[in-house]
Amino acid sequence: MSKHDQLTQPAQVAEASRSETMAGEGAELTRSEESRMDVVGEGSRVDSAGGAGSASHESRMDAVGRTPLEDSRMDGVGGRTRMDSAGEESTGNRVAEEPTGDQVAARHGVESFSMSGTRAVVRLLGSEIGLTFRRPRNLALLAVLAVVPVLIGVAIRVAGDGVDFVGQVAGNGLVLTFAAFFVMLPLVLPLAVGVVAGDSIAGEASLGTLRYLLTAPAGRTRLLVLKYLNVVVFAAAACGVVAVSALITGLVLFPVGPVTLLSGSTVPLAEGLLRIGLVALYAAAGMAALGALALAISTFTEAPIWAIAATLVLVVVARVLQAIPQLAVIDPYLLTSWWDKFDGALRAPIAVDQMGQGLLAFGAYILVFGAIAWARFTSRDITA
Repeated sequence: MSKHDQLTQPAQVAEASRSETMAGEGAELTRSEESRMDVVGEGSRVDSAGGAGSASHESRMDAVGRTPLEDSRMDGVGGRTRMDSAGEESTGNRVAEEPTGDQVAARHGVESFSMSGTRAVVRLLGSEIGLTFRRPRNLALLAVLAVVPVLIGVAIRVAGDGVDFVGQVAGNGLVLTFAAFFVMLPLVLPLAVGVVAGDSIAGEASLGTLRYLLTAPAGRTRLLVLKYLNVVVFAAAACGVVAVSALITGLVLFPVGPVTLLSGSTVPLAEGLLRIGLVALYAAAGMAALGALALAISTFTEAPIWAIAATLVLVVVARVLQAIPQLAVIDPYLLTSWWDKFDGALRAPIAVDQMGQGLLAFGAYILVFGAIAWARFTSRDITA
């Protein structure tokens, strides 16, 4: 074998090794894209890809190290290369400038795990949301939410002008949106959100699919967060359906113009639309707090009907307690007592303090019952 072949053979071997490693990585990434739910498994595959990248880099470094240098000569007996001081200094500078194989593998593994983990979470959340909005029961709930404002508007139209708030609705179609939330927040909206949230964990357990979602124990927290985000999306969609349906009905059945607020002042049409959006967002936050409560209950049972029923019973009991004057001292601790505070958007100026306290109460409910749901869900034995 010639001297030139001896020097170039390691570089060819390293190039072949790198090609095989890149092919292996491509196969792993393809399998990762095909997987929908194995978030932890993706991390493991990425680690394997990182290890392959490390081997490839080491092969490349070996090939570089064996590249002929100036003033180098081969030792015919040992097969090792002896370099003079100039060659050693040049090699030392080049190696110092290039990252080591472990550094490249670590950086590649972290970046790939971050990107693959994010994609997996987004896909799983999209799957949850798509499943929720494809279920006929949930679509029926949204249809009911869309029909109720229409019925309210038709009833006011048939009854004619009245007094107080009904008269305001008849005189301005935008006010119908506020009236719809006044009517639907006590029970109709909580019913829709409670059904979806109560079914989120208990429904999976009753169908026997929960154990398959939890094949990796480290994924319980992530799965619980995704389930709750799905509930929040549905709550926002439910409030949006009510707002849009009431707004369209008001525009069709009643005249539209500047909005007269509860404080007696009048705001332009554009500002009235902004206040409608503020009311819808506040109502969605209240329903998100209810969703956290229902999700916590859902982790304690494998029968979704019991989780849904328990949520609605708690809402009704809170409403009853709220109506008893002697128990006014507990009103600040009842979730339902803060739902009606969206009327702060109908005052001039907007009651920021009142609505801000309501948002803080919603946040407290989300934290408390979210912690309860997490403690229960991450420690329970899955038998279904």
